[in-house]
Amino acid sequence: MMTPGVDALPNCVKAEALVQVANFSGFTENDDPHDEHDFGSFNLVGRRFLWKIDYYDKECAFGSEDPADPEKTTRVLTLMLAVEY
Repeated sequence: MMTPGVDALPNCVKAEALVQVANFSGFTENDDPHDEHDFGSFNLVGRRFLWKIDYYDKECAFGSEDPADPEKTTRVLTLMLAVEY
């Protein structure tokens, strides 16, 4: 998923932002204290981007009762501009 602010950017910027997410490896104890790798941030074209993964039940109505179980969980990655957070 992407927020309206990201979606309004030119396609080339959105594409590069998705590449940044796919290649992200800058996890630190400050922003990933539980070693879950479910949040990241980066700068691109003068903007700060954030991405996060949320864990929902299979119907995406509630949080998953067991995020580690793929049979009970739908993972949703959202890409946003930091100003939208």
